[in-house]
Amino acid sequence: MPVFPSRPLNPSRLNTLLRKQPLFFGVPFIALMVATSFGLATVTQVKYDVRDQRVKQVTKEQELKLEHDRKKFDIREEYFRLSAQPDEDWDMKRVPRPQGTPEWGVPPPEPETKRETNTP
Repeated sequence: MPVFPSRPLNPSRLNTLLRKQPLFFGVPFIALMVATSFGLATVTQVKYDVRDQRVKQVTKEQELKLEHDRKKFDIREEYFRLSAQPDEDWDMKRVPRPQGTPEWGVPPPEPETKRETNTP
């Protein structure tokens, strides 16, 4: 079976230019991709900035409505609520100490002093 030639019969000028200098097409493509990446990053950042401003801005009307619906604190109500809770049933029990340990724990060790001996 015959092998087909890789060269076209009537090559165009663009085809010959791309064969001789492949960077003619590659460099502008890479530059376009990098520029698009930076452009999309700024558009995305603007979207998040607008969302943050919308969340942070609270109008006076909303602020007053929040204060209006807030339940007032009453110390007597809190006292009765806490006293109505069941008491915890627990007893204080002393933990047994190991044998030979003094009542108030182990005393700290005394520092050893160097004894000087006078030897001739």
